[in-house]
Amino acid sequence: MPRYQAVLFDFFGTLTRRVQRGAAHRATAELLGCPMDTLTAVLDRTFYQRASGRHGTAEATLRWVCSQAGVQPSDEAVRAAVASRHRAIRADTRLRDEAVPALAALRRRGVRTGVISDCTHELPAFLPQLAVAPLLDVRVFSVQFGRCKPDPALYLAACRRLDVRPQDCLYVGDGGSQELTGAQRAGMSAMRLAAPDLVGHLVFDAEQGWDGPLIGSLSEVVELVDPAAAR
Repeated sequence: MPRYQAVLFDFFGTLTRRVQRGAAHRATAELLGCPMDTLTAVLDRTFYQRASGRHGTAEATLRWVCSQAGVQPSDEAVRAAVASRHRAIRADTRLRDEAVPALAALRRRGVRTGVISDCTHELPAFLPQLAVAPLLDVRVFSVQFGRCKPDPALYLAACRRLDVRPQDCLYVGDGGSQELTGAQRAGMSAMRLAAPDLVGHLVFDAEQGWDGPLIGSLSEVVELVDPAAAR
């Protein structure tokens, strides 16, 4: 029998390969009339404000970002930039090769799965188009929930939606947003994905002092959750 009833995953850098801003983001800056370096700096320092949904819709949030960057684009330019940013983040998102097989293997063993992500408006919009979507029983997005990791409320919300106790859940993440200790404080077991490709990964508030369990691949999760899978 599997030792956990559910496994909850971080998204960026966990179900996906490392995140780096690609060239497509330059088009967004050009539409806004903002230097790329300036826009990037504002995006980096305001990530948690934006990921908590504090500034409303994607369009309203980007207009607020522009005010922080000192530019005043037209409404048409902002709308075009929202679509451009969506395309750019989607282009940066590459699922790990083992993500779908690992999720499918967990579900075959009766283990429920879900994602908890600190994210802005783009991920909830395009995740339904990804191959992992039908393999996730629950999705908790910070931008919709109004809070970011490591707030225990996100983890507990996922448990309620899955109808499982926190102690029966395993959380797997790359360690951004202090998410692993957050999961533990919510009563879960936690494990850090330390895949080789995560060197140079774009991550905020990384959990530098993590001394708990590590895995090198999502494939290992199946064996850890269901020891019989290793035999």
